[in-house]
Order: sequence, then structure tokens, then C-alpha cells
Amino acid sequence: MIRCTWASDADPLMRDYHDREWGVPVHDDRQHFEFLVLEGAQAGLSWSTILRKRPSYQRAFDRFDPAKVARFTPARIRTLVADPGIIRNRRKIESAVGNARAFRSIQAERGSFDAYCWDFVGGRPRQNRWRVPSQIPASSRESDAFSADLRRRGFSFVGSTIVYAHMQAVGMVNDHLVRCFRYPEIRRLASTTASRSPAR
Repeated sequence: MIRCTWASDADPLMRDYHDREWGVPVHDDRQHFEFLVLEGAQAGLSWSTILRKRPSYQRAFDRFDPAKVARFTPARIRTLVADPGIIRNRRKIESAVGNARAFRSIQAERGSFDAYCWDFVGGRPRQNRWRVPSQIPASSRESDAFSADLRRRGFSFVGSTIVYAHMQAVGMVNDHLVRCFRYPEIRRLASTTASRSPAR
């Protein structure tokens, strides 16, 4: 079975994430918020590190309910900074809380974060055709625009590279290599999935 090279090593968490989640179109606001939190936490670290800590993040951030996270107090943030199960970086934790508040503002304005973010790709996943890893970009014109608008709205830890990683994760772009067994599966999923407003 041929996989993308980053998922072909011996790390079962990375393989499982690649085989089941990466690139699948997401239309659920909690999942969007989860990836925003995890991708912000990853900055400067490996994704495998974040995947190992993912269950602790689910617990620490109330299963990624943005309404609950938006209400976290300074005392709750101090508790999280002391939590060994997550990345104990105060700036990243404070960013997640601030981003939850900005996330809720988008939901109030647009009905859902999902409806907002998919507009940056016209509501349909971008189907790339990369043959080697070196062709896969770290950012794109769409991620530049998405990142800039998030920052304008008060988000942090949302540079274009982090935002492009989010787009890859939630299926806004299909960046599986064409020889990867998941490429045609994700392409088929994308053809039957349209952006829709999820329950908040």
C-alpha cells in the first residue's frame, strides 16, 4: 500500500491520521476549532508530538467546544500551563482562548465557521496533482488571504503556513500524492461533499 512519504514510517499514529483523517472534507465547527488549536500548538514542533497529546487536548479544552473555551478564565489558563498532558506554552494556550472568542464572532456573523472558511476555496476542495513531496507548497494564495483575514479578526498563531496546514487537514485542498492510495478516495469524497452550515 503506497502512502504519502510523511506517513510511511513506523509511527502508527501518523499512519492512522493519514489513512483516516488527513484531507477528508470537514464541515463541523468543532473539528475546525480542534485543528486550529492543535495546529497552533504544533508551531515549532512535530505533528507526531501533537497527535500523542491529542487526547489530553480534548480533555483540557472541553472537547474543543469553542463556546466553552471562549469563557476560560485566567485561573483556567494557569491550570492549563501546568498541565503536563499538553504543550505548556502560555502564549499558545492564551492564543487558543482568544481564538475561541474570535471563532465565536465568526459563527455569529456567518452562521458557522465552516461557511466562512470554505469561501476561500469557493466551497469546493482544490484537487492538486503532486507527484513528489517537493512539489507540495507550504502556503498558497488562498492560505495567504485566509490567514490575513483571520489575523484581522483577532486570531493569533494563524500565519499562512499554519493556515495552509489547516486547509490540508480539513480537506480544503487535496495534497495527497497522486500515487498515494488515499488520493482517489479523497477525490471521490470531495466530489460528493459540499460546504454546508453545521450545527453549532
